[in-house]
Amino acid sequence: MAATAPMKVGFEIDYPGLDQRIRDARKNSDRSITQLAADIDISVANWYAIEQGRIKVLPIATLRKIEEVLGVDFGVQPGS
Repeated sequence: MAATAPMKVGFEIDYPGLDQRIRDARKNSDRSITQLAADIDISVANWYAIEQGRIKVLPIATLRKIEEVLGVDFGVQPGS
C-alpha cells in the first residue's frame, strides 16, 4: 500500500469574547489593520469579519498568525 499524506484533524471550541480581544489588541497595536491583514495574508474585510464575530470558525493557524503579528497570546489551546 502506498503512503498517503498525513491527515489533519482540527478542533472547535467556543471562546466567548475572542473577537473583542482581537479587536482590542489590534487597537493597541502601532500597526494599521491593512498592515496586519497583509502580514497574515488575509483581506482587511476578513480581519474585520473576525473582529465583528461574523467568522464563526476561525482556523487555529489563522489565530496563531494573528497572535504573532499582534505579539499576544490569547490562551486558546486544543481541549481547553
